[in-house]
Amino acid sequence: MEDAEAVKGLSQGQIVLKRFFGHNAAVVSMIVFALVLILVFSSQGIKLWGWINIPGWWHYSYSDTPAMVNGGAPTVSGPFSWGDHPFGQDRVGRDMFAMTMRGAQLSIIVMFTIGVIGAFVGVVIGALSGYFRGWIEAILMRFTDIVIIIPVIVLAAVLGTVASNAGSGTTVVNADGSITVSKSWIDLMFGWLQQNFGVVLLGTFLGLVIWTNMARLVRGEFLTLREREFVDAAQIAGASSTRIIFKHILPNALGVIIVNTTLLMSSAILLEAGLSYLGFGVKPPDTSLGVLVSQNQESFSTRPWLFWWPGLFIVLICLCINFIGDGLRDAFDPRQKKFSSKAVERREQKAAAKQHKTLVPAGDGTGTGA
Repeated sequence: MEDAEAVKGLSQGQIVLKRFFGHNAAVVSMIVFALVLILVFSSQGIKLWGWINIPGWWHYSYSDTPAMVNGGAPTVSGPFSWGDHPFGQDRVGRDMFAMTMRGAQLSIIVMFTIGVIGAFVGVVIGALSGYFRGWIEAILMRFTDIVIIIPVIVLAAVLGTVASNAGSGTTVVNADGSITVSKSWIDLMFGWLQQNFGVVLLGTFLGLVIWTNMARLVRGEFLTLREREFVDAAQIAGASSTRIIFKHILPNALGVIIVNTTLLMSSAILLEAGLSYLGFGVKPPDTSLGVLVSQNQESFSTRPWLFWWPGLFIVLICLCINFIGDGLRDAFDPRQKKFSSKAVERREQKAAAKQHKTLVPAGDGTGTGA
């Protein structure tokens, strides 16, 4: 347990923050992930709701095909000398930096969408089954078991194919040979969805099938908390079931929910990358990190930079999310806190010195304290 002096006078939220910021790997990962978000979304710009269009600072788009430079090899020659194509160019001349940033954008969007949807569904089903028990728990848990036995990759492949083709409009070939793409009403109303609707839909579908672990964990937490004294007191005071769930039990289960949401997001980006690698996720001409890895796997021995950068961003994002999850786990659960050997040794020495002082009689430095 933590020393009482270290947390004296602090609220529960302040204690959690103190523990989290004491986890060096989590803090470093949070800073790195924040820098990745800034780089990814600022370089290619943000388009939101049709009337917010913030252009990116990078001079190439992921769909541009400039002239080949340096044979397609990376032009970076130092930390402050990037050149025109720091990540190189693919076979047709597209800038790999722009494509990697766009791919990371879509992968992060899918990751957050799956995390939010999966956590919401899992918390609702786990909370209802854990609090009400009886026939409600039987129905919800049997439904959870049915979803668990369905192979996620198979179901995700089917839903991913549907989602990746959604919101793209209709292509019409005119009599003069020109091509017109008629936009759906979603594209016309929401500018951000014009490019990302299929990706958001993909994340939503995947979130609706990978919530099962969250539901089981929340159910177990609710089964424990519903037997606590504060729940009995709320019931005696006449509080409704809704108030007890949301005001009393759910805040005490927040640690489990937050930690497992981060783990869910970490697995989500790997799932999206795997689906896109197999051709069931994001479809060209758009791109994602999994699509880039799939398209450039044959160039690993001849043009390895086409493979390195998407793979590096996948690994970097997953590691950051996992380390942040570890920090949150240690922050919400003091039993998980790791003490350094030096701190433990200092406390033992202080306790031994205090005990020795109480045993030695006053005025006799050589006494045995009989």
